[in-house]
Amino acid sequence: MRCPTVDMTRRISVVGLGKLGASMAAAIASRGHDVIGVDVNHRAVDALNAGEAPVQETGLQELIEANRSRLRATMSQAEAVRDTELTFVIVPTPSDERGAFSLQYAAFAFREIGKALAAKNERHTVVLTSTVLPGATRHGLLPVLERFSGKTGGVDFGLCYSPEFIALGSVIRDFLNPDFLLIGELDPSSGEHLESCYRDIMKPSVPVRRMTLENAELAKISLNAFVTTKIAFANMLADVCSRMPNGDVDVVTDAIGLDSRIGRKYLTGGLGFGGPCFPRDNIALGFIAEALGARADLPTTTDRLNRANVEQIVHDLAGMLSRDRTVAVLGLAYKPFSHVIENSQAMQLVKALLNRGVRVVAYDSLAGPSADLELQGRAVILDSARDCLRQADVALITTPDPEFKALTAEDFLSSGRSITVVDFWRIQGDRLAGVPGIEYIAYGRGSLEAADSGVLRDLWTGSVVP
Repeated sequence: MRCPTVDMTRRISVVGLGKLGASMAAAIASRGHDVIGVDVNHRAVDALNAGEAPVQETGLQELIEANRSRLRATMSQAEAVRDTELTFVIVPTPSDERGAFSLQYAAFAFREIGKALAAKNERHTVVLTSTVLPGATRHGLLPVLERFSGKTGGVDFGLCYSPEFIALGSVIRDFLNPDFLLIGELDPSSGEHLESCYRDIMKPSVPVRRMTLENAELAKISLNAFVTTKIAFANMLADVCSRMPNGDVDVVTDAIGLDSRIGRKYLTGGLGFGGPCFPRDNIALGFIAEALGARADLPTTTDRLNRANVEQIVHDLAGMLSRDRTVAVLGLAYKPFSHVIENSQAMQLVKALLNRGVRVVAYDSLAGPSADLELQGRAVILDSARDCLRQADVALITTPDPEFKALTAEDFLSSGRSITVVDFWRIQGDRLAGVPGIEYIAYGRGSLEAADSGVLRDLWTGSVVP
């Protein structure tokens, strides 16, 4: 099939109107292309056709409103495939009991797409975007397309694996401005078609890497696992610096981040990583490594360290926690500007405090309702950070949200009594240090107790013979 020429209006369908799928559909339409969204949930389809965002994501509603003429939705895969040239499939691939990713939902989508391909004469390209493990696209999903279409992949239709590297809360920005594009291709024509479509959506200067399906599948989970390893390393440094006289994790990471082999991104020590992707990708990489007979120590250790992070923090804070004190937790999502509390270490911290019998009040501008539902009333979710501080004996700043950075000493002292502030991301800087009535603990910086511990002195005193 001759690939469409550059600078033309593309006809693209997106199967799965969740946070990534709906955002991708709107983003592609914003570049002047005609997009059909597909979902098995009629509420998502009805919402998009009514000009409403089917999910909460930064900037999505505005983008849908601005591009309604190029954006519609249907529950019919046959209609979507018939009227478009390329289909992105973005459906859940939940972790199974092995730590691998289930293909159940992807297989259902591919079955319906296969049926639609059987009735289409023109070559069509199917692109799996959901995260899967090496071999899944070729051996798990390609046979489904071929069986239900009666056609041969790479000959009668195209197939690619092309995951996106995005973060919830900034999906649209990340999708339209990627560091690079990753394309796993069944055959060169498939990859050429997808790359040409991407060139009409993103900036032409974005690097593209085309490779086999299996290499692309491995590259996706490897990137995420590497980032989490870097985060876990930074968190270890923060823990060490907290226990070292004059320790300062930001000073250390700013220095080593200047080395081009390391870089500064994801090197800010604090709470551990969370969200729907990072934690499970380490487990999945460990699974595929072991399945292939390779050592999986690194991803499994990173996962173990991250899981132990909250337990260690609660242990370190034990002296300031008691049933007669109220702890304010500022930030509940796994990162700022997100509604998502899945695998959030802030939420894990709240639960650990509640299990100790501590009274917890908490606030998050976006994740509050979801947190309230999950905690089932065990903690008090309030409408503002200042409302929390008016009740607090201890305040924990658990996400580096600019809203919390803007809080003043007066806000922290609004209860009329002294308060201990633990700033896991050090966003308050030195503004609270030395303020009467405030004990300010910047996690990742050595405390007075560390300076007086004498551990380093005892390690080296007498070790050198004059």
